Amino acid sequence: MTLVTESTTGLARVTAAFARARTAGRGALIPYLCAGDPDRATSAKLLAAAVASGADIVELGIPYGDPLADGPTIAAAAQRALDAGTTIDDAIDLAAAVTSVPVIMFTYLNPILQFGLDRFAAALAARGIAGAIVPDVPLEETDAIRAAFAPYGLAFPQLVAPTTPAARAEAIARKSDGFTYLVSRLGVTGAKKEPDFAWIAERVAALRRASDSPLAIGFGIATADHVRSACTISDGAIVGSALIDAYAGHAGDDAAERVREFVARLAAGTRLA
Repeated sequence: MTLVTESTTGLARVTAAFARARTAGRGALIPYLCAGDPDRATSAKLLAAAVASGADIVELGIPYGDPLADGPTIAAAAQRALDAGTTIDDAIDLAAAVTSVPVIMFTYLNPILQFGLDRFAAALAARGIAGAIVPDVPLEETDAIRAAFAPYGLAFPQLVAPTTPAARAEAIARKSDGFTYLVSRLGVTGAKKEPDFAWIAERVAALRRASDSPLAIGFGIATADHVRSACTISDGAIVGSALIDAYAGHAGDDAAERVREFVARLAAGTRLA
């Protein structure tokens, strides 16, 4: 088992990233990229560009052929990555190369089980990866993942949806390690539907009373104005489909420049004053 101290765990680094953003008078920006899209070399460039342009935390998807929560843009990115031969080990290697901000993997239960849960947790910790989001595991079935992650201090954020009853949402927030991921609207990920900020503001207020875990808003966050609205009512904004749309069809330095420009525009929206 990798030895870690409380201050160097993935969970601590995620918490610190939110705290640094708050101290700077802004929300945290969390861009999502799919590992290996459109190829491994380009993927590494995209990660570096996102970090250089203002990412506070990076969410890195492990490509999977049956993505429950992902809309067409991210599903297509995952398919491109799979067509390029991207494996879980490749995704972990790409994440491990990012050292200046925490990286949280986004994956599903089946790939983790195929890889081996204990092996997965150990690999994340050994490579300096902060944790993972697993959206298809309900709260009542998270004990095995928690048991594997806890010895390494890995973050394990949980999702709260618009349809989640209030009492259950509060229970999820209390169990969420790192931050609580607030889904802004019904449906899968995608940039073409407007986020429901009126609903999410009410949910944020309720969750603030239940937990002191940071809250970040995702699904449908696509513009600097969306980011500003999300950061005004929560602690951060997660942007995935719109970012992938910004470079889709491009590769290499061209794709990286598109990511750099897009993330820089989003980062400008995180400032609260």
